[in-house]
Amino acid sequence: MNAAAPGAREFAVKDIVAALGVVLIWGTNFIAMKFALHDMTPFQLGAGRYLFALLPLILFYRPPKLHWKYVLGYGLLQGVGQFGCLFLGLKVGMSAALGSVLMQTQVFFTALFGFILLGERASKALLWGLGLAALGIACFSLNYLAPGAAAANGGIGAGGTTPLGFVLVLGSAAMWAASNIVVRRAQQASNDFDVVPFMVWSSLVPIVPFVLLSLAFDDAASRWRWTASPWTTWASLAYLGWFATILAYALWTGLLKRHALNRVAPFSLAVPVVGISSGMLILGDVITPWQWAGTALVVASLATVMFGPRLLAKRRAAE
Repeated sequence: MNAAAPGAREFAVKDIVAALGVVLIWGTNFIAMKFALHDMTPFQLGAGRYLFALLPLILFYRPPKLHWKYVLGYGLLQGVGQFGCLFLGLKVGMSAALGSVLMQTQVFFTALFGFILLGERASKALLWGLGLAALGIACFSLNYLAPGAAAANGGIGAGGTTPLGFVLVLGSAAMWAASNIVVRRAQQASNDFDVVPFMVWSSLVPIVPFVLLSLAFDDAASRWRWTASPWTTWASLAYLGWFATILAYALWTGLLKRHALNRVAPFSLAVPVVGISSGMLILGDVITPWQWAGTALVVASLATVMFGPRLLAKRRAAE
């Protein structure tokens, strides 16, 4: 969702508040997912998230002036693909803290898909970032091979994650990246692309697939259990639908319209920090040494991609 913006414009107070709000929402929305998954299955949570994102906003926004294929493609990839894999991963074995870190690998999947599908060039900084991210993922993988990593409680490994949960969350990041490509295509196809109507109407798409998946795979006894869920589950759904899905994306896109990408993007480095801190403080997540190493490498890779081009340009200018 990158829009052209003046490069030298200073951040107003409202812009700083918006950026910090997005970081806080995206960093803590994994906590809301974990709370909701106590009483709902992943497929029920997917349907609930998008139902809240849809209502009541669909009553106030007209359909976006785009070909239906963009709305359908984004709804399936970002809705069913990204969040279906993410919710399943969190359910079968992924902590909120580490989930927030692994989802940031979408930056590199986006670059890879952009290179393959859109013919975008891979800069030197991006290649270095990809290398660091690969090392980070290797560290996360080595965690499962460490002595004593497999615990007796259902195969949950050290750090509260499982290999299946790890793979599903990486798959979720890849689906997020694929949805980013759809957004780029949609922006190129429309001169007046408006993110809020696009987000609202694309939220209609995943509801039926999630309901059908629930009917096909969820235990019959669980289908109506969510009706007796505590207030925390309903609050989590509202948070995920209204704040994490609609508000955060609208605020972030607004920042990209007013400022250059290289000035806005660094704020996303704080998302894993908030995710790790909230996961450890609220849910008691434990992070192993291998996972700390992987986290440091992923964050370093993001910093390389964000700041590398500017540093390389200064170096060339100085020569």
